[in-house]
Amino acid sequence: MTKSELITKLAYKYPTLYLSDIEKIVFTIMDKISNTIISGNRVELRGFGTFGIKKLNARKSRNPRTGSTVYVESKLIPYFRMGKKLKERINN
Repeated sequence: MTKSELITKLAYKYPTLYLSDIEKIVFTIMDKISNTIISGNRVELRGFGTFGIKKLNARKSRNPRTGSTVYVESKLIPYFRMGKKLKERINN
């Protein structure tokens, strides 16, 4: 589901809300989650999951085309860990 599809579905479910208000709500939630994980904190939505940032350490790797060894610098990557209730809903 894309962001615009989410907004459309919410507008259909809540016809008393203006589309512009729904867009603001969705953008605000996404912005707050992004800013929180960028600052190094986790966002935990109970029953849904946890968003955060994980550090990958620097390492040696191999270029698949040439076979030569390359050095990959450390970097931060975003992650999402599914909550227990969401896992149960998916598996049932």
